[in-house]
Amino acid sequence: MNPARRCSALLSQLCGCPRGGPWYCRSDKVEGGGVKRTCFLLEASGLSTTGAMPVCPMGGSSSSSRLFGTLAQSLNSAPLVHPEPFLEEGPDQDLEHSLAELDADRLLKECEEALQRRPARPHRELVYPSSTVPCHHKHNPSIRIMQWNILAQALGEGKDGFIRCPPDALNWQERKYLILEEILTYRPDILCLQEVDHYYDTFQPIMARLGYYGSFLAKPWSPCLDVERNNGPDGCALFYRHSRFALQATAHLRLSAMMLPTNQVAIVQTLTCQITGRQLCVAVTHLKARSGWERLRSAQGADLLQSLRCITSLAGRQSKAASAMVPLIVCGDFNAEPSEDVYRRFTSSPLGLNSAYKLLSTDGQTEPAYTTWKIRPSGECCSTLDYIWYTHSALSVDCLLDIPTEEQIGPDRLPSYHYPSDHLSLLCDISFKEEPPRLM
Repeated sequence: MNPARRCSALLSQLCGCPRGGPWYCRSDKVEGGGVKRTCFLLEASGLSTTGAMPVCPMGGSSSSSRLFGTLAQSLNSAPLVHPEPFLEEGPDQDLEHSLAELDADRLLKECEEALQRRPARPHRELVYPSSTVPCHHKHNPSIRIMQWNILAQALGEGKDGFIRCPPDALNWQERKYLILEEILTYRPDILCLQEVDHYYDTFQPIMARLGYYGSFLAKPWSPCLDVERNNGPDGCALFYRHSRFALQATAHLRLSAMMLPTNQVAIVQTLTCQITGRQLCVAVTHLKARSGWERLRSAQGADLLQSLRCITSLAGRQSKAASAMVPLIVCGDFNAEPSEDVYRRFTSSPLGLNSAYKLLSTDGQTEPAYTTWKIRPSGECCSTLDYIWYTHSALSVDCLLDIPTEEQIGPDRLPSYHYPSDHLSLLCDISFKEEPPRLM
């Protein structure tokens, strides 16, 4: 099977899950190296889920580059297929070989060549919090997590009104290289993205060829669809490196508020680390935007926390772990400052969550001054809206990527020629703490 056909086969692969309801899908290894998939309704656990929405094959991406071009040819040769939300774990040998074909260093170099006319991205340092003692044991290496609202292409060009950003700085043919350059520079083990509207024609095939499995969930009513020549709805995407993790379960959630479904979603995946053998639950979400919607965001946060409590408890019982719940990472654009009620809900949750980026502050209790900085017709907005939450009793933050200075960001703010989104990427290395002894 040639590489282009393997790539298309990956996109057209179906889960085979039953239709017609909110499903929780679990993958279990069986004798002989196969995988048994078990799918059952989540309603019994009180969870609300939805499958991925179809993506409209409009505004497709082409590229003059060798690597992007090869992928684009295989994807544009036929109408886009719309896979089910759950890709089968454990591909065959041909597919496994195709996933390793794209060399990360080579692609990063190509990105740098394509961006030669643009100024360099802000240089950012990895900071080691004074309150933590990094663990670099070979049997418990840290896990690199990246959180990023990458700015949907349709919104950046058609709705968001970044009045100080030159229109050609938002050209997808170059902006996609800036996004990919950021990801390739830090090479996370787990990547959580929001405002993804080029999942099927760019991120899924590229990330798959770099060794990641991905999951995508679109907003039910994406504002991208109001933009002419859009590329389909935007949504959340979650990628994990398949050499590091094995998928145990996936839940696609449509968040509710006051018992009513909303337009915001979340993806939750339970993973097993193939080095430590320990489980980790990872969630990505994007809460309701704009001032005046604080109560809705609070209700969405409460709904997500309840779902996460059910999922981590269920995973803990199934794994027979020493602790009752599986450790949790929650990444997202919460569209909420630390003063909002939804932030307080997360800090006081029974799940025992802490915000990783507080560890950059001197007292370890203060969030960064901003994670997004933009200028719209309504004025300048400099806010902290993005977070990486973690179970502080089970996980330790080893280091974090610092926040660029005002000078590095520049007077025209974000996005710009040197940065592709109005939100900064967040990144931290996290490791498992030693498990408590089992009770006999």
